Amino acid sequence: MWLIRSSIGRKFVMSISGTVLILFLLFHLSMNVAAIFSADAYNTICSLLGANWYAVAATVVLIGIIVIHFTYATILTLGNLKARGSSYAVNARPKGVSWASQNMFVIGIIVVGFMILHLSQFWYKMMFSELMGIHEVELGDGLKLHPQDGAAFIAYYFSHLWIVAAYLIWYAALWFHLSHGVWSAIQTLGLNNEIWLKRWKTVSHVVATLIFLGFASVTLFFYAKSLCGGCC
Repeated sequence: MWLIRSSIGRKFVMSISGTVLILFLLFHLSMNVAAIFSADAYNTICSLLGANWYAVAATVVLIGIIVIHFTYATILTLGNLKARGSSYAVNARPKGVSWASQNMFVIGIIVVGFMILHLSQFWYKMMFSELMGIHEVELGDGLKLHPQDGAAFIAYYFSHLWIVAAYLIWYAALWFHLSHGVWSAIQTLGLNNEIWLKRWKTVSHVVATLIFLGFASVTLFFYAKSLCGGCC
């Protein structure tokens, strides 16, 4: 099948799966921003999703897309390294090739690594706990929360400086990944020409920056709020 065996097919799958993941990030960002303005609004969203069948089904599909995206990225990277030969200099960057473009796979590994941290702190203690029938999750300092109290989870985790720093590194890695990934996906799908290529690259930077600033704002807002004892 050409989607599996050919380089073009693999890049096509990468582009489609990547586009779906970008749309999910924008959806997730809109949820998180709601937490800044209203904890009740955010918790309402959490209750609408939670362990409901459609949210679980969407989560399974999302995980599948992430696995496909990462698997194809690995196959394409190994194929490129094999084609270039053992004499290929990793540090040699051709003219016109961005740093993010040359290091997409490494950046992707960083993104996936921090995603595991995120899932262990939120998905595992919220949706998974609810699926297991757990109605009270114990965190540090003796704090116990209901799995659907998403705003309290955010407030707790983003009150720790090391977690805030780790997430900011994750957002930065996402920025580099998206700043190349968005326009690369569009190019693979054939939705560009010489005029639009530069425009799509600009759109990529705008989307990447929007996602970075949005998530970073939520993280820093709750950290600042923790410093003033929730009075902010």
